[in-house]
Amino acid sequence: MTATSESVRNVVLVGQDGAGKTTLAEAMLHLSGKTTRLGTTADGKSNLDYDPEEIKRQFTISTSIAPIPHKDIKINMLDTSGSDDFIGDTIAALGAAEMALFVVDAVSGPQINTIKLWDIVNGMQIAKAVFINHIEREHSNYEEALSELTKQFGPRVGAVNIPIGVDKDFLGVIDVIHMKAHYFENGNDRVEDIPADYLDAAEASRDSLVDLVAEADDELMMKYLEGENLSQAELESLLYTAIGTGLIVPVFVGSALMEQGVGLLMDAVVNYFPRPTDRVPIEASDGSEITIDDNRETSCYVFKSISDAFVGRLSFVKVLSGAIEPGIELTNSRTGKKDRLTQLLEMCGKDNEPVGRAAAGDIIVLPKLSDAKTGDTLSVSGKLEIAPLPFPKPLYPVAIEAANQKDEDKLGDFLARYVEVDPCVTLHRDEQTHQTILSTLGEGAVDLILSRLKERSNVDANLLEVKVPYRETIRRVSQAQGRHKKQTGGAGQFGDCWVRLEPNSGSGYEFLDEVVGGRIPKGLIPAVDKGIRDAMVEGFLTDDPFVDVKAAVYDGSYHSVDSNEMAFRLAGRLAFRNACENADVYLLEPMANVEVTVTEEYAGTIMGDFSTRRGRVAGMSTDDNGRTVIKARVPYKEVITYARDLRSMTRGIGSYALELEGYEEVPGDISKKLVADYQARREEKN
Repeated sequence: MTATSESVRNVVLVGQDGAGKTTLAEAMLHLSGKTTRLGTTADGKSNLDYDPEEIKRQFTISTSIAPIPHKDIKINMLDTSGSDDFIGDTIAALGAAEMALFVVDAVSGPQINTIKLWDIVNGMQIAKAVFINHIEREHSNYEEALSELTKQFGPRVGAVNIPIGVDKDFLGVIDVIHMKAHYFENGNDRVEDIPADYLDAAEASRDSLVDLVAEADDELMMKYLEGENLSQAELESLLYTAIGTGLIVPVFVGSALMEQGVGLLMDAVVNYFPRPTDRVPIEASDGSEITIDDNRETSCYVFKSISDAFVGRLSFVKVLSGAIEPGIELTNSRTGKKDRLTQLLEMCGKDNEPVGRAAAGDIIVLPKLSDAKTGDTLSVSGKLEIAPLPFPKPLYPVAIEAANQKDEDKLGDFLARYVEVDPCVTLHRDEQTHQTILSTLGEGAVDLILSRLKERSNVDANLLEVKVPYRETIRRVSQAQGRHKKQTGGAGQFGDCWVRLEPNSGSGYEFLDEVVGGRIPKGLIPAVDKGIRDAMVEGFLTDDPFVDVKAAVYDGSYHSVDSNEMAFRLAGRLAFRNACENADVYLLEPMANVEVTVTEEYAGTIMGDFSTRRGRVAGMSTDDNGRTVIKARVPYKEVITYARDLRSMTRGIGSYALELEGYEEVPGDISKKLVADYQARREEKN
């Protein structure tokens, strides 16, 4: 079907891994006739979790699209990961949708990642709904799950469906909007009157629902408050408005595996979920606003990129304005590069089929764009660019190298391509420690990269401990001579200089020429500077470079024949090292400003842990969600693996931000160990 802006619904499935997001999407595909069987992750035959890594791990890693036709509406259902390690992909999908559908397990209720994702969605101005799944499972408890949703997310949570029985007694679902009971049996939806023993509960749920949605229209609210009954059309109109404006978070219930309640959910998506044109204007980076509109300049946003073995680079885009058709030329606002589109694809899991047009608001896949990355905006003029999404900063670093040195180039090529498509993975070379540092959101992401590296490039890699970039500096003034003399027959080498070193705290390196009377020719003074810089890079206690030193050359001598630039460069190096003997050299370590957000129950644990990491708590506050925010200054060495450690300490509820800022002196006992370790490595190498 060719969708229009009004006939599209973009919905992201979010929630904890194991809640049944993928199975729910598969059930919708099956009921719509898009697939001939219900695929599940458990049997490895899911249409959406098709990647070998997803089949092996039995959970969603990467966002898949399920385009579901239902009652002349195209539902773009985006199935996302519920893992912290892959949350960047989930955030990207949320940026392309108008509705987040939270899938919650009826046994365990809303869990940690559901709560964290709820906060993220709140910050993105996206409507929300909930589907309580697994109602057929042993120990499922609908009332408790609904109560916990209200406790966690507030009184705006309201049931639009209630179950007929739970656990092994689950039979069907009551639609309290239309006050009918639905039983899904043998592929058919049987509709009956509500059983007498559920009538009171259904009426109470309907009354609560009306109370919540009445505020969506002042006139109808007054009618309701004056005791008049709302018509069915009025109730449904209020529900549509209330969902879109966040006045209500509708709660659906059912069993994705049994396909019970799924049809009712699909009807609700079509009738009550917001359309792309309902979304508030999208902020552009220049402060302007982009509205979903077919009649404006064509533009689209790349929210996901993948590299397919058969098709090549695929760019998943949300059409923001205008319409996209083959033959149109779009310009990337980041690079200025133009691409003439040859084909548009509609993806369903890994399968694709060409389509002739995509309207504003629709989601489509563009193959073989020349240089498009996740987050890019494409438009006819190349001048439109939407503001970046709030991707989390990758704070889990590992040092990586090829297991076989001959594979280093292949490793580098693979990682460079990987970083291009994943905004939550970074790669850089630390020139001081000579390590390649790969940073991700957690161990799971690193493990996936290693698996894909082996699968796609046949390369094995080793992970190494990340080396800390220490620095050296001096505490006191010191001076020394550096004299280089070498005679090998013919012209020799002679350089002689006196250098004074002083602490230069916070001001970096500074070089002064205080030579008078021509003791060293002016043309050779820069060579002394170069020699000192050479020695500073080499270090003195260890092989860590110096910072914050003021060096002055104030005396020396030269030979009219044997003195040259190289001789004075070597003399400067010797003078610096000799002066270090009495300059009280000491080590500095990089410091991190860490901001941790946790629930109050974990605040004491976090502060106690910081003290064991040699950290200093700088302050505490409470955020808009009532969570505790703890700020601390901690040596970077102690928080390199903090992503993993915080998750363990807080059972996944904690989050943090980290920024490196400044250096501080390394404590004496640790300094002695670092120097001893360096000397041992040096002796072993020699």
